[in-house]
Amino acid sequence: MRVVDVHNHYYPPKYMAALRSGESAVTVKIDADGNPELHYPGDYNTAVPGHRDIAYRQGVLEQEGVTTQIVSLTTPGTHVETPARAVKYASMVNDEFAKDVQERSPRFAAYATLPLNDPKASVVEFRRAVEQLKFPGAMLFSNVNGVALADERYWPLYEVANELGAVLHIHPTNPINVDAMQQYWLMPLVGFLFDTTIAAAHLVYSGVNERFPNIKWVASHLGGALPYLAERLDRGYEAFPECRANISKPPSEYLKKWYYDTVNFDPRAIELAIKFAGADHILAGSDYPHAIGSIPYMMKALNAIQVSDADRAAIYGGNAVKLYNLG
Repeated sequence: MRVVDVHNHYYPPKYMAALRSGESAVTVKIDADGNPELHYPGDYNTAVPGHRDIAYRQGVLEQEGVTTQIVSLTTPGTHVETPARAVKYASMVNDEFAKDVQERSPRFAAYATLPLNDPKASVVEFRRAVEQLKFPGAMLFSNVNGVALADERYWPLYEVANELGAVLHIHPTNPINVDAMQQYWLMPLVGFLFDTTIAAAHLVYSGVNERFPNIKWVASHLGGALPYLAERLDRGYEAFPECRANISKPPSEYLKKWYYDTVNFDPRAIELAIKFAGADHILAGSDYPHAIGSIPYMMKALNAIQVSDADRAAIYGGNAVKLYNLG
């Protein structure tokens, strides 16, 4: 059975070197095990070997039985840099991703990284990544230095994505009002999920989904709380005029067309997402190699969900093969 992991993260070597150069907003420290720590406002990531060594990563995938990963950059993202540096780093990352995809196909495909704090440059880089580098789409952070993805400054990007029928995968980043989440790792455990939920709800209510219907949206972590809260969003549509000013259908009608990755390893939660959006809109995801991610946990959860063998195979990889045109 083909296994396609659509949610995982990789820092290519040239990007890591750029962060160490002293010309970045990111501070790099080394932990007790010799791993780089990437410190940025509000958080840090520890880059273990799987984050930064593509050969090591490929060995893990072969051992774990993963056919293909759709790799993406993760936090801090290039938008924490100055706009000019963000443009430079995004292009660098995409070129490195394209090289790895070409050399190691079919083990890897890639999402484009965009300099999201420069919306005009993001349009240029997105078109290059999709048309020239043959990426299926891009990963977008759930907010860009506090700016909502639904903001009209990003609509030219959505126009191009709509024209190309591309995939846009929303991944969380530091939530707004993150100060309330400093203890107990509440930011990644809770804040990330609700920032994705807020971003998606805002996109729907603002009319982005209706205006640009050819974009294939993917929401990380089973959509945060979207399957659980969709009924409440529909009640908002019925109760509040501003919640239906830009859309012609209840929010759930748009959200059921989204795709949801399985970076939530509770089989019952995955089954809720299946009941909401259908098995054909669920994609396997591991969040490898983050400390809170796990390929074995992904496999265990997908083996435990109560679905037909055909639906299980689709979730493991068949849906992704179609969505990303993997062949």
